[in-house]
Amino acid sequence: MSEVRMMDRSDPGTDCGQEQDGPPPPDQVISQRGEASRPELPGLPPPVTPSSSDVSPSPSAEASGLLSLPWEMLTNIASHLPAQCVIDVLPKVCHALENVGKDSTAWQLRAARLIGSRAGFPVGPREDFDWPSACVEMEQLTTCWTGQAHLKAKQTQEGEGERQPQDVALNPQEELAEPQNQENGRPIEIDEHRPPRSLSPPPELECIPLPSEHIGQINSVLLMGEGTVLATGSRDWNVKLWDLQAGSGATLLHTLGGQGDFSTHGGWVWCLSALGHQLASGGFDSTVRLWDLQADGAKMGLIRAGAAVLCLSYQADILLAGTLDKRVNMYDPRAAQPLVKSICLHGEAVLCMAADDKYIISGSTDCTVAVYDRRAGKDLKKLRLSSYLQSMSYRGCEVWAGDHSGMIHTFSMQAGTLKPISKFDVGHGAMITGIHRSAGSLYTCSTDRTVKVHIPCAPPRTLCTQHHKAGVNALSVEAGVLALASGDMRVEVWRPRK
Repeated sequence: MSEVRMMDRSDPGTDCGQEQDGPPPPDQVISQRGEASRPELPGLPPPVTPSSSDVSPSPSAEASGLLSLPWEMLTNIASHLPAQCVIDVLPKVCHALENVGKDSTAWQLRAARLIGSRAGFPVGPREDFDWPSACVEMEQLTTCWTGQAHLKAKQTQEGEGERQPQDVALNPQEELAEPQNQENGRPIEIDEHRPPRSLSPPPELECIPLPSEHIGQINSVLLMGEGTVLATGSRDWNVKLWDLQAGSGATLLHTLGGQGDFSTHGGWVWCLSALGHQLASGGFDSTVRLWDLQADGAKMGLIRAGAAVLCLSYQADILLAGTLDKRVNMYDPRAAQPLVKSICLHGEAVLCMAADDKYIISGSTDCTVAVYDRRAGKDLKKLRLSSYLQSMSYRGCEVWAGDHSGMIHTFSMQAGTLKPISKFDVGHGAMITGIHRSAGSLYTCSTDRTVKVHIPCAPPRTLCTQHHKAGVNALSVEAGVLALASGDMRVEVWRPRK
């Protein structure tokens, strides 16, 4: 595409830089576009008649150059610019180009090009979906995890084969351990005679291996502070805090625990959650322990849960804990008697949980998913699945979860109603131990020794598969930074290069 030179709006020599005291005159506004002018987008919502706020101004007859083009052509040209440029730069050029970033159809066209013509997006409800943010995330994800320049990734078209995931070999020089999880009946196929390959991360990413400070498997990792601080919880009973800003590596800040304490917990540390500068850790010693990150990890309190704590969710007004004795406990960490309520939603242990200010969604080894209305104080829904959920991610109106057989489940969550949408096989051969989904990204890890990076469409488009020498126990994602914990006591952090 030939280079298009954008003139600054303050330049008196460009038409789009002319000062306007109000909206453009009627003869500068094109009529509303009909359905015939909008292409069919498989997997995207059908075109609707735009409201007055969606009607885009057409340049005046006196305009020349770029702004003299029809609006549809102008938005198509803009769709080849980085999404972040459309959001941040074009509004500063002129009034007409400012409207490019407000055209919902243009963002949907961009998304369709990124995910390919065979996939549906978004998977859940489309009302109030943040298309610009999703496109920004998808472009950044594709650039980082495929090692390609912006939008150089192969665009899948109808009739063409889908992109093959990029394999990134991690620690391939070491012999792979025996498979540890084949409970789904699908053995993990590993080529023991595969020739060693050198570590080859995509050039846009850097990998930071943490020093081997834990002496037991690490079951939980949590990124905080825009990806600058990492907490790790281990079967050695300890929680450690790491500074990821120090030089090009990671520096151990603290091993949490009070003076004279032998360790952070009295048993395996199984889960972590944070709210602001407050960190909560849960373990097999049947306690939830609270730590103040602003006070060098000082101990803030201890809550006795009555059973092993398997999952945590720290909300603005409450701390939630899922336990081995089938319960979801609600705590107010500020109170002398912190237990607010204990509810029994399942018939077996609660393994994963997600929440917001209205609802609690929990998964259990009894193969059920339950929804609890916090405000009304009652159970709303319980779904029975063919396999139990091991990990869960809830944001907006979508719930994504990974089960013990390696499948991904998606649900819509609206007005307290949890509805199953789809079930996907993304290639994991064992339980999915961690999942993170945002508007434009999806990360999964598994005991099959892989981590996969996807675009969260239906079906998910896998961009990259990382191979490890041991099962991957947990992941955490924050501000584009990815932290992983594997069964060989290793922790790695992947982040965009500065």
